[in-house]
Amino acid sequence: MAIYHTVGTLELAAEQVSPRPRGGTLRLIGDYWALTKPEVNFLILVTTLAGFYLASQPGPDGLRILPIISTLLGTLLVASGAGTLNQFVERSFDAQMRRTARRPLASGRIESSRARWFGISLSLAGIVYLALAVNVLSSLLALATLLTYLFLYTPLKRKTPLCTLIGAFPGAVPPLIGWAAARGRLDSEAWVLYLVVFLWQFPHFMAIAWMYREDYARAGYLVLPLGDQRNRFVIWQSLAVSLALIPVTLIPVITRESGFLYSVGAFILGSIFSYYSARFAFRRSSLAARQLLVASIVHLPAVFVLLMLKKK
Repeated sequence: MAIYHTVGTLELAAEQVSPRPRGGTLRLIGDYWALTKPEVNFLILVTTLAGFYLASQPGPDGLRILPIISTLLGTLLVASGAGTLNQFVERSFDAQMRRTARRPLASGRIESSRARWFGISLSLAGIVYLALAVNVLSSLLALATLLTYLFLYTPLKRKTPLCTLIGAFPGAVPPLIGWAAARGRLDSEAWVLYLVVFLWQFPHFMAIAWMYREDYARAGYLVLPLGDQRNRFVIWQSLAVSLALIPVTLIPVITRESGFLYSVGAFILGSIFSYYSARFAFRRSSLAARQLLVASIVHLPAVFVLLMLKKK
């Protein structure tokens, strides 16, 4: 709920006539599960949980479990719907890329109309559930994220490398949803969390864009500039942004929301992230890009978990 002409689609009539092979039901469930992009949803839930926890004010019995579960469930439904609808929109382009050609829609294992309604149902269920079980503000934030992701970021990927910038705005919303769910409003601290996720996305996506640059080009995606501008683009969006991320993660220390131990941990994590960003920026190899991707996947949840553990 950060960051897709059907080829080989199975016909509904054929599905009705031909019995499913042994284990077909489990395989179908796995395909629908893959449509929701669970690997992306993990980071979304971590940042949403952090936003809720940092905004909450525990009573005598501790944190309220039901509101947390409701917030995470609603957010997960919307994020899963967004991932499914993204794959529906980009199914023909996914079929042209090696890394996505085996996705359920791109390979034709799931009919496009079924995936479309699956995505719509998940999205609507999540938005309505957040409005009824949590509050209207969290629901509106989820809705705005969904619409921006699908109707602004997704089509821009084929038009301009600035799609990364546009996509970072909805991609950083999950901690705001968690904060709004806990307090019913957005305070300045919530926007610090938003800024952390916003900046983190640039090195993270640059690693992915470089690793699969030939795939993206084959499908007509303009996620990286052409010619001499590419190198400067990569350096700015990986190294420069990762360096800027370090002082941003230390803002909770300045505002006295976190203490000394958090500042040490956040600085170390940021320095490691910047090191791998620098290696990638200047080497621009697939190995350096993969190392940066791994570092990014570790960095974000580690910072947010540290924030929660050292909350004052």
